[in-house]
Amino acid sequence: MPTLVYDPLVEKHLIDERRRNGLDRWDEVWEGAYVIMPSPNDEHQDILDNLVIVLKPLIQTTGLGVVRSTINVSDRFSDWKLNFRIPDLAIFLKGSSAENCGTHWYGGPDFTIEIVSPGDRSREKLAFYESIGTKELLLIDRDPWQLELFRLSDGGLQSVGTSSVKTVREVESQTLPLTWSLLAGDSRPQIIVRHVSTNEQWQV
Repeated sequence: MPTLVYDPLVEKHLIDERRRNGLDRWDEVWEGAYVIMPSPNDEHQDILDNLVIVLKPLIQTTGLGVVRSTINVSDRFSDWKLNFRIPDLAIFLKGSSAENCGTHWYGGPDFTIEIVSPGDRSREKLAFYESIGTKELLLIDRDPWQLELFRLSDGGLQSVGTSSVKTVREVESQTLPLTWSLLAGDSRPQIIVRHVSTNEQWQV
């Protein structure tokens, strides 16, 4: 259940303990409020690892941009620790208005992926991502399985398409030369990434 801690001593002890034990890797700060996120399970990490394996050669090796996983993204150049999120994956294309500050990126990625875990409030992050100018965001739901693509339009991230095992529909990015869809698999649905120019496909 959600827990609110108003006692500053308890708060400090809790945060210090998490940092000391390395449990704060995915913790975020939302407008000054410390948010403890659930650690990703094995399936979550497997999906993310395979997405990086597919996307790095397509984006980074070809010089289109950089691919980063679980980095800090903020709406501030300084004092960024007062408001930041940690997307599962972020892509910054050449010419991006976002700035790499070393500790964090200031400004929105061109393409972001969030893999939904129980209780992680991924959809509540959309307002933040749109406020920093994230161009597109792919939400990977796993209960039930669905891909949903959001695109920045009129100042907001608008849903532009979904794909599920039942529909087997592709959702096409306008930022990357890629489409995304779901295909039924043995242990779980597979995410199909297709290059629109070469028609090459990869399973994640």
